[in-house]
Parts: sequence; structure tokens; C-alpha cells
Amino acid sequence: MTITTRLFGKSGPPVTQVGLGGEGVLRTHGREQEAKAVIEQAAAQGITYFDSAQAYAGSQGYYGNFWRSHQELRSGIFQTSKSAARDYLGAKADLAESLKIMGLDRLDLWQIHDLRTRQDIEEMEGPLGALRAFVEAKDAGLVRYLGVTGHHAPRILEHAVKNWPVDAVLMPVNPAEAVLGGFLDLVMAAALDRGHAVIGMKVLGGSHYISPEDGVTVELLLRFALSRDVSTIVVGCSSPGEVQALARVGSEFQPLAAEEEKKLLVLFRPHARRKAYYRGAI
Repeated sequence: MTITTRLFGKSGPPVTQVGLGGEGVLRTHGREQEAKAVIEQAAAQGITYFDSAQAYAGSQGYYGNFWRSHQELRSGIFQTSKSAARDYLGAKADLAESLKIMGLDRLDLWQIHDLRTRQDIEEMEGPLGALRAFVEAKDAGLVRYLGVTGHHAPRILEHAVKNWPVDAVLMPVNPAEAVLGGFLDLVMAAALDRGHAVIGMKVLGGSHYISPEDGVTVELLLRFALSRDVSTIVVGCSSPGEVQALARVGSEFQPLAAEEEKKLLVLFRPHARRKAYYRGAI
């Protein structure tokens, strides 16, 4: 089984079209053996994109423990992390800590985490803002690519994509977003127009979207996201079995047929706003 790869943006390196998210068992403390089993299974399945963040409990430490004992795999993996700091010094400290905890000398992608408000933008862009720390980190070779993430307000994320020197955007990609609009049209169009990588998250809605009785399966939701113009999608996993299921879709992916998508949107349309629970006021 070989997972299909896609370019990271217009000209970046190939990454597997499914990646291991930083949620699931990785967003815990004290579950080293379970986390190791999940990361190990992802590497064994050929997944190359690994998601993490300062805010994701012990995820960075779990990765660090694994990569230190499997250094031969480092050249083939694309390791990411994120910082939610809005100030220059805080962001620099976050990056130093991330690299130390994960035992790395460079991140493949460092992301501005969870952009939500106009105040976030103003703080990031200010003279003492974190945006400068991100740019300096890339210039210094501490990170290969810069990204921004958000699931709260499409217009806020669109501003960052259009105005900041980022290479990627991590955003929700699911049927609720196709109904509501904002992320899958405005933000995605802005990113693709600039050659940025689009990374899909909230694909399963924290597993709340899965409804076998309505025909809404994990596979269908993954196929919906992969049928969009994304470089990869990330899904948090809590067991090796979940990783195997994710990898299977990544290797056997068939684009969603028009009739399949129509049925999904009919199911999501009446409750789309509630299902997009992670959003702010529209």
C-alpha cells in the first residue's frame, strides 16, 4: 500500500495526502506507549506529514521521543508545529522550545496558530509582534516554510493569507464549510492564487460528523476533503487501527462523485452552523 503524495503548495516537496494530526492520543499527557504506537504506525504506513503544536499537550514530546530513537526516518518526514504567541519574544521562545523538545534543528513548517480576531492581526503585525519572529526564523533556516491556521473567522484568515509572507494555510475542510462558505471559497482561493499549500483540518468534526445510519462514514468525509484542492489533510488518531484506516483512504482515494457530494450537503445543510461548532459569529 502506497499513499498518494501531492506537492506542498505550487512548488514545495511532495507530502502524503493524509497526515497524522496532533489531536487524538497525541493531545494528552502521560500516554507515551499509546502515542508511540500511533506515531510508529503512521511511519510504518508511509505517512510523511506530522502535525503538532505548542498547545497540543504532550504531542511535541511524544514526537521527540520517537524521532530520537528513529533518526533514520527524519529525512523522509515533514514535521510541523505551531505557536499561538502574538508577541515577538514569546514566539521566539516557543520555537526554541519546540525544537528542543522534538530534538530537531529545523521544522519543516512553523505555523501561526489559531488566528481569530482583528486584535490578533494588529498584535502580530505590530513592531513587537510575532510575525517578525516567524520571518526571522525562516531567514535563519530554523524553519523551511511558514504557515497560518484558523477555524474561527474566514475573513481574518483571508487577511493573513493575502498580506503575510506565509507559504501555507491550515483551515477547516468539511461539508459544513461547503454549505456556509468563507473558508472553502474565499480563503482557499486566496491561498491557491498565491501558490500556497492548503492543509485541511476539522475533516471529521472531532468525529461528530460520522453517522453510519445516514451513510456518513469516515471514508466519505475523508474523500470529501481530499476532493478539494488541498496538499494534505490532517486527522488525529487514537489507535494504530485508526491510522491504518486513514492510510488506506490515502492510498485508495477516489474523488467524490457529484451525487455523493450532493447527498452530503443535503444532510449537512439544515445543521451546518451547529456542525461548524469551532467558528465564531458569522
